[in-house]
Amino acid sequence: MIDLKALREDPEPARQSQIARGADPELVDQILEADQARRDALHEFENKRAEQKSISRSIGKAAPEDRQKVLAHAKELAAEVKDLEARANEMRDKADALAKSIPNIILPGVPAGGEESFEVLRFEGGEPRDFEAEGFEPKDHLELGEGLKAIDMKRGAKVSGTRFYYLTGIGAQLELALLTMALDQGVKNGFIPMITPTLVTPEIMGGTGFLNEHSEEIYYLPTDDLYLTGTSEVALAGYHTDEIIDVDEPKRYLGWSTCYRREAGSAGKDTRGIIRVHQFNKVEMFSYCTADEAEAEHERFLAWEEEMLAKVELPYRVIDTAAGDLGTSAARKFDCEAWLPTQKRWMEVTSTSNCTTFQARRLNIRERGEGGTQTVATINGTLATTRWIVAILENHQNEDGSINVPKAMRPYLGGREKLEPVV
Repeated sequence: MIDLKALREDPEPARQSQIARGADPELVDQILEADQARRDALHEFENKRAEQKSISRSIGKAAPEDRQKVLAHAKELAAEVKDLEARANEMRDKADALAKSIPNIILPGVPAGGEESFEVLRFEGGEPRDFEAEGFEPKDHLELGEGLKAIDMKRGAKVSGTRFYYLTGIGAQLELALLTMALDQGVKNGFIPMITPTLVTPEIMGGTGFLNEHSEEIYYLPTDDLYLTGTSEVALAGYHTDEIIDVDEPKRYLGWSTCYRREAGSAGKDTRGIIRVHQFNKVEMFSYCTADEAEAEHERFLAWEEEMLAKVELPYRVIDTAAGDLGTSAARKFDCEAWLPTQKRWMEVTSTSNCTTFQARRLNIRERGEGGTQTVATINGTLATTRWIVAILENHQNEDGSINVPKAMRPYLGGREKLEPVV
């Protein structure tokens, strides 16, 4: 949730943020009007309640002949106070609902526009391989995975339906190697490893900002009133709900979890293989820090993601995501996209978002600062996920269907230098 005090003082950044996102800037004025109505109703209620308390205290002091009159007046005031309290609560709920409907205010420099309006910041990891010059047509990750007996989509669909799969044999080992390497890197950099819950309450899911435009992608269990998480970010953000924490140094957690996404609205997109699936595993970085430290922490998260990408030796580019493609909670997001040879395109493999104080304000997570408690900031970022297997297989393949193992991964795969097809 955005800072209403800051919004009252200067609503223009919020209006410009809405315009950059392609959203309605008039929502800002609606929020301000509802906030003013809430404060007016609360002021009227408190004044009338004070009057009621004063009259009630005077009943015992009133002359006998006036006591019934004073008592009747006190009852009238009590009824008025009850009505005004109900109105104040109604205005509060309306104002809260409107305030929660507006996405985070983007940071200066975020590109305006929709999905295709991102800004490419740089290319890293060397030039993509020229398979034509090498004399063979690259196979896609599913054909390679099936040749290694590493991916089984047919039985995944038989058991669970479309967009489900099995990682088998070396496929399972490859994913565990990747995630364990990410875990080791995170611990080395001071993150506390966490195995997180994958079911959360509506309060936590809503508090992180995922029940707005992304709600159709979330699995919901109505019998239990719980949501399946699409990222451990949700559980990690909820970890310190309603707490005052020490963030003199950023408080960093590393979540390892299975993630679930309905992929609603993605019909026909990446239906082959494991690029866009309903269930996958992920190692996620998460940090609580001061608001002043948030942008620097965000840059650190990007650097740690790039450190992982260097270890798996992938060509990639870094993009500054456009405002209209940001999630509700993000004020800025950097994506790293690896080259996908068979599709001749860049595919997102990591993202890191600066959510400023948006999530923590909803979840009531604060720190003790000068002048009292202050809302903390939250940063999140992917360190490794199942989708990386797609880029690793395609970029490191040989003509015979074998896969060269990146040097940094070899200790996690028993020293293997190459993964051979299974005949």
